[in-house]
Amino acid sequence: MNSADRTPHPGPLPEGEGEQGCRNFHGNDNAIFIFGASGHGKVVIDCVEQENHWRIAALVDDYPAIWGKEIAGHAVCGGMREVPGLIAAGVRRCIVAIGSNKTRAAVSAQLAGMGAIPVASVHPRATVARSATLGAGTVLMAGCVVNSDSRVGENVIINTGATVDHDCVIGDGVHIGPGAHICGGVTVGEGALIGVGASVIPQRRVGRFATVGAGSAVIADVADGDTVAGVPAVSTKTKRTSGDS
Repeated sequence: MNSADRTPHPGPLPEGEGEQGCRNFHGNDNAIFIFGASGHGKVVIDCVEQENHWRIAALVDDYPAIWGKEIAGHAVCGGMREVPGLIAAGVRRCIVAIGSNKTRAAVSAQLAGMGAIPVASVHPRATVARSATLGAGTVLMAGCVVNSDSRVGENVIINTGATVDHDCVIGDGVHIGPGAHICGGVTVGEGALIGVGASVIPQRRVGRFATVGAGSAVIADVADGDTVAGVPAVSTKTKRTSGDS
């Protein structure tokens, strides 16, 4: 199961179901925990380690099968129920390493309610303009670019080799997939997904919670909640309607 398929744990589990516990960790100014320990989590771990600013104190994940195991050299100490212990030990800062926008947003909100503090991580081989801004919890992977005067919101993923050109606005919780390219002056709304290798031409808007399919070329605005695909990208709803006529 991928982190993208998981939802926040509904509550405490009975004792003895595999959690190792996060009670032996001690925080400092650079200590963080990472929530999410599957494929995307591994990439985030590497990003954090390469950046060499934060120290990973623990991994947390709600998938019981990996409790007690090591992922990329770090122990998965348990699920959501372990977070209060981490916070009590001084490990308040965190990154949510879940690819699914919906799940990442839900887990981020749950952690914030517990008092956790999201932090950003930028891979040393990412390029960020001096005038660009990044929100808390955002992760920039290797080879990505964020150019001048672009504003990137909170809990955003700009994945491997993706580019965001000048004067863009990237909303909270967006995922820009590997190798995707966002041209100048584009707005990408909250929770939108830009698929692998997709491109958006200048001055367009991709709506809130919209999806741009892999390899698509967006040349017109995308409505909130719509899914578009193809070259040029068109709404999949339009395709279904046309096919039924």
